[in-house]
Amino acid sequence: MDLDPRFGADGYHWMVLGFLLTFSLLSPITADWQMQKAFTIGSLVISIHDVSPSTRKRAQKILGDLQRAGIAKTSLLVIPNHHHRGLISEDTEFASWICEKVSEGHEAVLHGFYHLRKKQNSDGAMNALITQSYTAGEGEFFDPSREQARELLQAGRTAFAACGLDAKGFIAPAWLLGSEAEAAVKQEGFEYTTRIATVDDFTNGRSYAARSLVWSVRARWRRICSLVWNQALFLTLRKAPLLRIGIHPPDWDYPAIRSQILHLASTALARRQAMTYQHWLEIQRLNP
Repeated sequence: MDLDPRFGADGYHWMVLGFLLTFSLLSPITADWQMQKAFTIGSLVISIHDVSPSTRKRAQKILGDLQRAGIAKTSLLVIPNHHHRGLISEDTEFASWICEKVSEGHEAVLHGFYHLRKKQNSDGAMNALITQSYTAGEGEFFDPSREQARELLQAGRTAFAACGLDAKGFIAPAWLLGSEAEAAVKQEGFEYTTRIATVDDFTNGRSYAARSLVWSVRARWRRICSLVWNQALFLTLRKAPLLRIGIHPPDWDYPAIRSQILHLASTALARRQAMTYQHWLEIQRLNP
């Protein structure tokens, strides 16, 4: 090799020494790469809502499609007794399946108990709009008393434990969590919750702004609006530290919705690391 006359042989020796010194100083940083890259390239949390024995087959289909897109970790929002159809702990096939998913790196999150709220005569126009139109009568934790919420949370934890699960997080159906219900969630020792626009860490009182993409498919006009809205929201959030994508089992019944979700998830994965809510919060706690 011809040496650059500006340096000479001794100059190259110093260059090699400098390279070795730089590499040795960087080695501790590279050892922590898996934890740090969530900050440098952004994070992606995909949650599958309303997971239960009655939706397991569709949830499995969604997970398979996500796996083929390169996404191997999600947060699974599990309903212990979906619309009073039976406890998850009584369905051995489901219990085995959800435990298998957790062992693969997914997270099981408590998602209400029945996922239903009875219509109340005292509901005003605004409450009726929120609980009947926005969420089709499923805002179970919208306005229960603290004791009612605690009973449901304890029953949910019991059902989880019977399946061999331990939920760190609680996410209310439709993200509707009233003040008394939130107090109960904290009192029962859950570490976090999410709302449509935030991720709330109860261990340190921090709240992170992070709007979730989510689709509404109950009517054709809702599906059209969802496609337009989520494409625009995705572009708006392209530089956000955390991107959230919320999926419901009926989404997969509509090819245009399914295609958009998979496209946006794959696009996001090019510069983001997919993880669960629990993992994402563990990383944030390392950087107060």
